[in-house]
Amino acid sequence: MGLNIKNERVHELARAVARRTGASQTGAIEAALERYLADLDADARRDDATRRQAVDRTLTDMRQRLSTAGVTGLATDDLYDESGLPE
Repeated sequence: MGLNIKNERVHELARAVARRTGASQTGAIEAALERYLADLDADARRDDATRRQAVDRTLTDMRQRLSTAGVTGLATDDLYDESGLPE
């Protein structure tokens, strides 16, 4: 269950966090990854909320445009003759 990081910058960052927090380098990396995942989840929730708001606005607009208030039935007198056949 090993992870071999071959990036000196990442090692230095892990060492710096470990020194400043008193955590191990593994603990520092674990905390950073947990925070990163939490940020990703928060971003996804914000994206979902934004999408829901856009859908709600669209549905509201459609309901207003498709409202039947003031709409009368279609007149078929011009479409069919007295026998009921299309003109």
